Parts: sequence; structure tokens; C-alpha cells
Amino acid sequence: MKDYVIDFVGKVTPWLQSHGLKILIIAAGAFVLNKLAKKLIERIIRIAVVGDKNFSKEAEKKREDTLIRIFVWTINILILIIASLMILQEVGIPTGPILASAGIIGLAVGFGGQYLIRDLISGFFIILENQYRIGDVVNFDGTGGSVEDISLRMTTLRDLDGTVHHIPHGDIKRVANLSKHFARVNLDLGVSYSSNLEHVIEVVNKTGNELAEDPQYKEFIIKPPQFLRVNDFADSSVIIKILGETRPLKQWEITGELRKRIKIAFDREGIEIPFPQRVIHNVDSK
Repeated sequence: MKDYVIDFVGKVTPWLQSHGLKILIIAAGAFVLNKLAKKLIERIIRIAVVGDKNFSKEAEKKREDTLIRIFVWTINILILIIASLMILQEVGIPTGPILASAGIIGLAVGFGGQYLIRDLISGFFIILENQYRIGDVVNFDGTGGSVEDISLRMTTLRDLDGTVHHIPHGDIKRVANLSKHFARVNLDLGVSYSSNLEHVIEVVNKTGNELAEDPQYKEFIIKPPQFLRVNDFADSSVIIKILGETRPLKQWEITGELRKRIKIAFDREGIEIPFPQRVIHNVDSK
């Protein structure tokens, strides 16, 4: 047994001193190169991306972070593939047949590969055109949520229920970005036909101005919510439209606070928000 161990060590030691050391150097080099590439890519993108006056600093940072994440992911994959092939070569596994097999497999799945290429090209233009970024709230033909991740192949969304949607870029036909540049408070509100519209408009505008001056909300409001027009004559109410502008992703919070304040103001001023009513006539048959 002792002779076997000595013989094994005698055979393995030269291999470790040559190939083993090279494998260690390759792995360490790949790790260091990965870290350096990440820092270099981050620095280049922070410098190279030209600011847009229409974007806030937060929006610009989101755009840069998205680009950094995608380029770092791509470089990581390339480094991993190259390092793995070099290590296999040192282990004694020829990489030529592996590459040839990969080519044959690529031909075999060529029909499916066209969809992958379509996803990658679509993803490239989505990123290049800055259609959306990580952290934005978007809607893809009825599927909406917050963008949690973007790769060259697909986008990952999480909706309000917490459900995660993985959507290949080639399947995205129409993008609605709810968080770019600015957002709007767009509120339709019903008031009684018996209400004095001039009084209603005065209360609505005053409430919107007070909300815009509130220290808790003023930094999120670009234009105070104000009466825009009489939007419709419904069965039980006159529908008025209220419009305002907010910072991206703040429209829901501001709209909710506006609803609360309008309800309180209407109750105080005696303005009725009607609900559907039905009058039933009882015919007395004698």
C-alpha cells in the first residue's frame, strides 16, 4: 500500500507542477480578469454615456446600471468559456472535437437558433435605444410590472402580485414605459348634477395646490393636479377630469393622496360624490 501511494504521488506530482499549476493560474487569471473587466466596463460606461437633459440623475443612473449589468454579464460568459476550454486542454481533453460537436449541435438546432438570434438582436436595440431600464415600470401587451433584470435575450418583470414574468425580447412587440421622463395624475371624478361646478373646480384646484405645497410631496410633483375639463355626462354624475404631472413612479402615490384629500374637502364643502341609484315604481293593481 505504501509503495502504491509513493508511486501515485510520484506520478501526480510532475503533473501538478506543470498542468496543475497552469490550471491554477488560468482560474486565478480568469477571476482577476473578471473583476478588472467589471470595474473597467463600469468606468467606461459612466464616462461614455452622454447625459440627456430630459432625464433626471436617477434615470441616467438607472440607464447606466442597466448597460453595465448587460456588458458585465456578456464579458463574464466569454471569460468563463475561454477559461473552461483552456482548462480542458490542460486536463488532456482535446477541445477540437468539443468545438466541432458544438458546431454540429448548432446546425441541428438551427431552426430554434433563429429565435435566439431574434431575441438577441431585439435585446440589443432595446438597450441601444434606451426603451426601458432596470427599475422602470413597463407594460408588454398586457403583461406589466417592474423591470428586475435585463439580459440580451430576455427581460424579467415582477408584477404587483409578486409574480415573475420572463419575456424573450423577440416576443416584445409593443412597450409602454410608465416611468420615463415624467408621469401624470389622470383622475376622472364624478360629482352630483346638483353641484355648483364653479365651486367644485375651486375646491379641486385648491386641494391640488395644497398637495403640491406639502413638504412631504412637493419634491414629487412637477405640476399640481388641476381641473382640466368636464369629461362626460354619466347616468348619475358629471364626470370631471383632473390632470397633473409627477416624477416617474410617483403617480400612483400622488393620485391616492389626492383622492383622499378631495374626499375630505368635498365632505367639508358639502359636495356630493354620487353613486348609481335606481328608482322602483310600485304599480298598485286593483
